[in-house]
Amino acid sequence: MKNLFDLTDKIAIVTGGGSGLGRSNALALAKAGANVVIADIVHENAQKVMEEIIDLGGNSICVKVDITKKQELEEMVKKVVDFFNRIDILVNSAGIIAPHNPRIPLVEMDEEKWDRVIEVNLKGTFLSNQIVGKQMITQKNGRIINMASMSGTIVNRDILGVGVYCTSKAGVIMFTKALALELLNYNITVNSISPGYMDTKSGVLNPDDYKRKMKMVPINRLGKPEELNGLVIYLASDNASFITGSNIIIDGGYTCW
Repeated sequence: MKNLFDLTDKIAIVTGGGSGLGRSNALALAKAGANVVIADIVHENAQKVMEEIIDLGGNSICVKVDITKKQELEEMVKKVVDFFNRIDILVNSAGIIAPHNPRIPLVEMDEEKWDRVIEVNLKGTFLSNQIVGKQMITQKNGRIINMASMSGTIVNRDILGVGVYCTSKAGVIMFTKALALELLNYNITVNSISPGYMDTKSGVLNPDDYKRKMKMVPINRLGKPEELNGLVIYLASDNASFITGSNIIIDGGYTCW
């Protein structure tokens, strides 16, 4: 059973790998044997995670990249291919939340704030998948995992002013399905994971927010970042060759209500 999820010698890129869910995903991939590229717009964070992986006995490099910039992504792919010769796995964890100080209803939101969330969460997913996907097409092999959100399947009933975030993540889910069909003939799978409320610095802003979110989850607690790791490793493994175009929700039952 251990070998079913062995990622030894696989080359994985994790965007947004310098913090939050991205960091957790990157460490999990490394522990499963993958060589991990930490790609993050904050280079210091990426470097810290890279050093964590190396301290664990893994192999890692870090790259500063803004996923909304096509040229930076192309340079990242070139650097990774030059260093490792190929790319086997992309975990696209980079993203931002909706403006929250204060929450802004859609009818009052200005174009700049709308554009920024859509640009990072949806356009960034499109560009990173496109650029890395082209490399995987040449290899005729690859695993792409996009971090969406339960908010791409529902509108959070307990928070007003997150319409743009929900819209962006719904787009990620549908983009994942469309790309999965386009890449079927290249032995490339494309899936998305939709976390619910997770216990991360970006997901929990203050103690009151923490308590409010916890009460909204039927399992009566927030998710831990490491609770996504098993699914990430599975989708990245050869064992997941028959699953593509799927969106898997991990939300402690929030969307069951």
